[in-house]
Order: sequence, then structure tokens, then C-alpha cells
Amino acid sequence: MPQPIIIGPELHTARLTLRVPRIEDFDRYAEVIGDEAAARYIGGHQPRAGAWRRFLQMPGAWVVQGFAMFSVIETASGRWLGQAGPWQPDGWPGTEVGFVFHPDAWGQGYAREAATAAIDWAFDTLGWDEVIHCIDPDNVASQRLAQRLGSVNSGPGRLPPPNHEHAVDIWRQSAAQWRARRADEGRA
Repeated sequence: MPQPIIIGPELHTARLTLRVPRIEDFDRYAEVIGDEAAARYIGGHQPRAGAWRRFLQMPGAWVVQGFAMFSVIETASGRWLGQAGPWQPDGWPGTEVGFVFHPDAWGQGYAREAATAAIDWAFDTLGWDEVIHCIDPDNVASQRLAQRLGSVNSGPGRLPPPNHEHAVDIWRQSAAQWRARRADEGRA
């Protein structure tokens, strides 16, 4: 198998490695996209062939835009846990940091840890002024995560076609708000 071409950074947290998606991540990604509950709020579940086409979006975005969601890897085991990171397709309502995780990684704090690293990177490296999260109004778990990250619900938003009929609320915070909250955490 050919070696992957390194096209982006690698971030590290206490438990996680965030890096550009690689072919070895696909099987677990396909499990997420094939799972009705896990894929419910991210466009719905799809068979493996559909998951493959969606999987290729992130490495492609890294090449074309210079950023995209990272694969989130549990450093100790090498297990792919999910994706988190900057995301801004054409027509998107803002500069998003999104997240999706495998069901066996839910409830363990991985999403918050990964999203925190990705938001730091988006503000510090990409120079973004604001981060949003486009969250289905019924997705209580992602709403709670957005709140723990310091984002507030600014109301309904609209995604571009073909997702324009999906209801989303836009959760947001500015770089200044994020940095002030991170500074407060450091003092606590």
C-alpha cells in the first residue's frame, strides 16, 4: 500500500492525536455513516459505497482549502474515534468546527477534547474571527457539547443545497470570547 502524503498538521492533546484522514480510518468511518443513530444528524446513514464518497471530502478539502476536519485518534491505542475540525463548504453559513464520533467513543469526553484543540487551531492558525456549529434542533448531545465549549445558540440557520431543508440552529462564539474563556480556565 502506498504511503500517505502528509498534507496537514498533527495536533496532540492529553489523549488524542488529530491528523488528516488516512485510508486506514475508513472502516470505522463507514461504521459511523452506516449507523442510523450516529449518522442521523449528519445527513443520514448510507451504505459503505456512499460512506466512501463522503470520506473523501475531508482529505480533498485539506488539499483544496488547506483545512478540514481532522481524524481523531486515541493516541494510546491508535483507534479512530471520529472527526472534528474546521469545515466550510461553499455557501456554508460561517466558519464551522464540526464533530462526529463513533458510538463506542460517546460519553468519554473525546469530542470536547478534540473540538477544543480544533477550535484553538482554527483561531490561532487559520485566523478565524468566529466559530459556529450547525446543530439540528433535536440533537441534544451536540447542543450540550456546544454549550460546554462556550458557544451560544443564535437561532435558526440555513445550509446550502442539498442540505437546505435540514433544520439547524447556529451556535457561535467569537475568537475573543473563546480566548477569554480559555484564559479563565487557565486561572481556575
